[in-house]
Amino acid sequence: MYGPRVMMSMVAVLIVFGLVTYGLTGSVTTTLVQTAVSAVLLQVGYFLAVLFMVAKAARQRKSDLETPATDDKAKSARVSRLNNPDPSKL
Repeated sequence: MYGPRVMMSMVAVLIVFGLVTYGLTGSVTTTLVQTAVSAVLLQVGYFLAVLFMVAKAARQRKSDLETPATDDKAKSARVSRLNNPDPSKL
């Protein structure tokens, strides 16, 4: 989730919500209150989504560190041929 794009999307949604609410109620006060409540709910949802993604990444990183590195991916992660202790394979 790219932050500025999400914020611009939230602003667009709040503008549309405000226009529709004003069209339905005809009251500026009701529109402002309901739009403010919607803004808070959107921010809470965004915060929870980011929190979930960070927790998921942390669990994945912890899982990657706890598993033994014997798969092909780990073998291809060698920096150079000089890491090989057998000089005949240089």
